[in-house]
Amino acid sequence: MKINNLGSVNVNPYRKNLEKQTAAATKSQTKEDKVEISSKAIDLQQSNEVVKARQEKVQAIKAQVESGNYTIDPKAIAKGLVEFYKK
Repeated sequence: MKINNLGSVNVNPYRKNLEKQTAAATKSQTKEDKVEISSKAIDLQQSNEVVKARQEKVQAIKAQVESGNYTIDPKAIAKGLVEFYKK
């Protein structure tokens, strides 16, 4: 009886696995992660910072009022009102 190995000439079962690993390695090296933040998200982030700053300012004024150290500057209030209504 004669057995011909026609289909197994130059076949290495580990070669395909090795090729898959090298292909995956090259893909992972060429990929770059990118993060893009929309302008709306940037605006929200900045508004959160403004809100925090306002809260800190309000807390400081509350502390001054409670301790009796808060003084009102009528000239500054008048100037602010004039500038507000000029706009």
